[in-house]
Amino acid sequence: MAGSADEKRQTLLQRTRVAEQAERYEDMVKCVKELVEMGGKLSPKERNLLSVAYKNVVGSRRSAWRVVTAMDQKKAEQGVDMSDSGRQAAKWMREKVVTDLKKLCGDVLTLIDKFVLPTAENQEAEAEVFYNKMKGDYYRYLTEISEGDEREDMVTKAKESYEKAYAKATTELAPPHHIRLGLALNWSVFHYEIRKDPKEACRVANDAFNAAITEADNLKDDSYKDSTLIMQLLRDNLTLWTSEQEDQGED
Repeated sequence: MAGSADEKRQTLLQRTRVAEQAERYEDMVKCVKELVEMGGKLSPKERNLLSVAYKNVVGSRRSAWRVVTAMDQKKAEQGVDMSDSGRQAAKWMREKVVTDLKKLCGDVLTLIDKFVLPTAENQEAEAEVFYNKMKGDYYRYLTEISEGDEREDMVTKAKESYEKAYAKATTELAPPHHIRLGLALNWSVFHYEIRKDPKEACRVANDAFNAAITEADNLKDDSYKDSTLIMQLLRDNLTLWTSEQEDQGED
């Protein structure tokens, strides 16, 4: 039985990789979901496949949601009535996209809580930070499409997940570690875009960048590229956010 389980796992892993190369992300999600549901600890490469699969299928739908929402807002600003066929079409598409997003985000959050986070908690800091960061990200995505009490609930859950990841990362991962930096990047975006708190967003991004730059010489070759790329993104966001705050101050 063990042999057949190992064979199935290898088959699913290979199919996941092939689906990624072919950019068939819907198929990639199906394969990696089945792989995770088999149970057991994921290797760093396997957890990256989980991340890539859902990031792509969710990312395309987040983009679609922004497009149809902007289309409808433009018509609304022009004084077009809600009964207009164009606005009705945008409403129809937005509802379909929201349904997809809630299903996909719910699926990955269940996979994390039920299968992979329990294998990492209090055992492996890197994996624990990775999975709690993912939870924060997907609750953040749900926040973007939610309203009222549901939105507040998603904000709270995203904040709790990010805080749990941040507490572990800042005590057990080196400042230039790419997972710690990626967390700081998304945590700062959460403050800026969701909580509308540019000061805290800049503080998180600035602290992460400065701490990493002092230890950049200690980066391993295999993670140097990832870390430096995220540091650049942190700096770009800081430049943009600081500029926007200065412009608002002048106004």
